[in-house]
Amino acid sequence: MSITPEHEERSSTTVPGRREPRVTAPRHARRATGGPALALLRIAMGLVFLWAFADKLFGLGYSTTTAGAWIHGGSPTRGFLGSVAVGPLASTFHSWAGTGWADWLFMAGLFCIGLALVAGVALRLTAVAGTVMLLLMWAAEWPLARFTSVGEATHSTHPIIDYHVIYALVLIALAATLAGDTWGLGRRWAAATGDRAWLR
Repeated sequence: MSITPEHEERSSTTVPGRREPRVTAPRHARRATGGPALALLRIAMGLVFLWAFADKLFGLGYSTTTAGAWIHGGSPTRGFLGSVAVGPLASTFHSWAGTGWADWLFMAGLFCIGLALVAGVALRLTAVAGTVMLLLMWAAEWPLARFTSVGEATHSTHPIIDYHVIYALVLIALAATLAGDTWGLGRRWAAATGDRAWLR
């Protein structure tokens, strides 16, 4: 009796009426494809944050006009937080809107999270910081509400799961799977931080 290794293709004589064994890619080869896929997801996620940073900084004309650019005196948080009309934290967000500390903290978060994701470093810290930021943005949009405080439809498509929640789960998954090790500086970062695992 011979045992065919998992990574070798089985060869047998065709027997009429008998289904031939299905040959699939070896397990380690399929597992290896996960690294590049996660790396692409990581980089794409990082570019989402970096683009938001650049648009608000320079006013590239997408979500931020040139006149509203941060470098031209605009506020990255005034428009979004100032227009919150749903949820129990609406008044809190209104008080934060346009303040210097909120603008700087928001922009620093976008830039640092985006840069860390693209570079593949500090993914644990990035997942924590990014999740906090995204959950605050989720609370500002409050998808549980179907109507705003003035009775207008919110057009919420799901009471809990929206893109903020999905993005947060992506950040957590990237950190948990060491996604920075492929096409990134994750291994070097881990070696440099040593026992300070929370920085990884």
